[in-house]
Amino acid sequence: MAIPGYDASNVNDYTLESAGASVDVVAGVIPDEFGLAKSGREPPVDALADPVDLVALDDLKAVEAVRIALVYDPSRLPPGASPTDVAVAVETDDGWEPLESTVDLEKTTVTTVLNDRPPGSTVVAGYDDRDDANAEPTE
Repeated sequence: MAIPGYDASNVNDYTLESAGASVDVVAGVIPDEFGLAKSGREPPVDALADPVDLVALDDLKAVEAVRIALVYDPSRLPPGASPTDVAVAVETDDGWEPLESTVDLEKTTVTTVLNDRPPGSTVVAGYDDRDDANAEPTE
């Protein structure tokens, strides 16, 4: 799927079907090594899928847009959770950070579109319990 607002001929797409992950990139330099791989990292407790690594992410140059789409398992949502409380989360030095995301309930996918590289190279679909008004976890 193309990134909204970008000519499809300028978008490079990568898929890891076994993990239900895809990434689309618009960048000035995309190294041959760039792609997706199953991650060996431990997923967060609220993960709804297995983590995926964005390989050679730091070697992308002149990034205009990155679209990450992940399939998730809605049966792994906590009891009482809304099926729309799902986000793409990225592992940073401070832990897992949920990104602004869009959920497709029919396809059970969650997607984020960024105008730069994500702040980490490992991503996962996870339950997002932040309050939308202040983007802080609810208690």
